[in-house]
Amino acid sequence: MNASPPGAAPAKADVDARRERFRRLHESGCFVIPNPWDPGSARYLARLGFQAVATTSSGFAWSRGRADNRVSLEEALQHIADVAGAVDVPVNADFEGGFAIEPAGVAANVRRAIPTGVAGLSIEDSTGDASAPLFDLALSVERVRAAASALAGTGVLLVARSEGFIVGRPSLAETIRRLAAYAEAGADCLYAPGIRTREEITAIVRAVAPKPVNVLVGSDFTRVADLASLGVRRISVGGALARAAWGAFMRAAQEIASAGTFHALAGAASFNEVDGLFPPG
Repeated sequence: MNASPPGAAPAKADVDARRERFRRLHESGCFVIPNPWDPGSARYLARLGFQAVATTSSGFAWSRGRADNRVSLEEALQHIADVAGAVDVPVNADFEGGFAIEPAGVAANVRRAIPTGVAGLSIEDSTGDASAPLFDLALSVERVRAAASALAGTGVLLVARSEGFIVGRPSLAETIRRLAAYAEAGADCLYAPGIRTREEITAIVRAVAPKPVNVLVGSDFTRVADLASLGVRRISVGGALARAAWGAFMRAAQEIASAGTFHALAGAASFNEVDGLFPPG
C-alpha cells in the first residue's frame, strides 16, 4: 500500500493518477464506493478491494462526539487529508454544503480541499433550516457553478447532491429539475440521497444522462446488480457502515451496563485480526 504518513496528503503524481482512475470508474459499469469514517476503516475497505472510498460527514462527526454537520471546515479538511493519506485508492470527500452559503465562499473552501489529495468532492443543496430546507434553485445552481470553476483543471470530480428526499421535500420532479440544472452548471456526477424505487432511480438516470448517477444505499432494500441494471454508475452507503459499527458497540456496551454480562463480545474480531490490518510503523 502506497499510503502517506499520518496526516499527510499523497504525493502529487500519485494524486493525479488517482484522479484519473476515479474519472475512469465513472465512465462505464457500476461500482460501490463505501464510506469509512476514519483512516483505519478506510484502510480496511481498500484492503477488501474496493476501487475507491468516500468520506461520510455523519460518520466523522460521530467519531468526534458531534452531530452530523457540526464539524468545522478545518476539521473536515484535516479529516479528508488523513483518509486520503491512509489509502492508495481515490477518495471522494463529503464536503457537505461547502461550509458556506454564498458561491464565492463555496469556491474558496473547495479550493482549500484540493491539496488534501481528494479525487472527488460533493456539494449539497440543503440549508439546515427545517422551514426552508433547500437553497433557492438559482442560488443552488450558482453554488455548483462556483465549485466547478474552483475545480477546473485539477482533475477533481464534482458531485452535486440534491437533498429533497432526506429533508422533507421528496418531490421527484423538483429533484430532477435541480439535478439537471446542476449537471448543466458543471457537475460531473449527480446524487439524490433518499431515492429508493425503481421508478425514481430510472427517471433520474434518464434525466441527467450521459452523466453518471450515485445512489445511496443505507439499508437492505436493493442489490448492486439491480442498481447496475437501472444504469446507476456508483453506489455509496453514507453513514451506514458507521451506524453498523455503532450498533454493535452500543449493544455490547448496553449489555455490560445493564446485565453485567459480556455475551456480545463473543462476536468481536480478535485483537490479532484487527491489529494485523495495519502496518506496525
